[in-house]
Amino acid sequence: MKRKIFLLTGIFFIVSLWSINSFAAEKTDKIGFINLKEIMQKSNAGKKAAEDFKKIFDKDTRAIKTAEAELKKMKDDLDKQGSTATPGARSEKEKAYKKKLRDFQLKVEDTNQALKKRDQELMQTLVPRIMKVVRSIAEKEKYTLILDTATMPVPYYAAQNDISKKVIDEFNRAKK
Repeated sequence: MKRKIFLLTGIFFIVSLWSINSFAAEKTDKIGFINLKEIMQKSNAGKKAAEDFKKIFDKDTRAIKTAEAELKKMKDDLDKQGSTATPGARSEKEKAYKKKLRDFQLKVEDTNQALKKRDQELMQTLVPRIMKVVRSIAEKEKYTLILDTATMPVPYYAAQNDISKKVIDEFNRAKK
């Protein structure tokens, strides 16, 4: 019985030494960092996507501002004519105003959802392409791990290990 315990302890000790040595070998691993937001904002494809999104946003904003101006005009007319209008006429104008207000609120909500969906679609097309470039650089330069500092708080990292600029350059070249 003592012999088996001694043998198991010896095996455990050898396995422990082996795992310590393998951890020691991993200390030479490289860890890199990227800032995905920066890459998306500074890359050519990201800039173009932002311009396209801004055009759509501006167009939708103009339509909302026009509807808002009409709504404000209706409200002002209702307030001005409120005391002089007959109760029936006032009631009709209030109904029309409330209907227009509901339509306006739905339009704003629909526009916001459409813009949010468009933004997600842009992200879904850009991020995989950027990640492909990150993987390529990581494999070439033998990185073990790449972390995104934009999505995950990292209290400290060495700036020389930030490969965002390389990713932007490589992504711009790959796009051409």
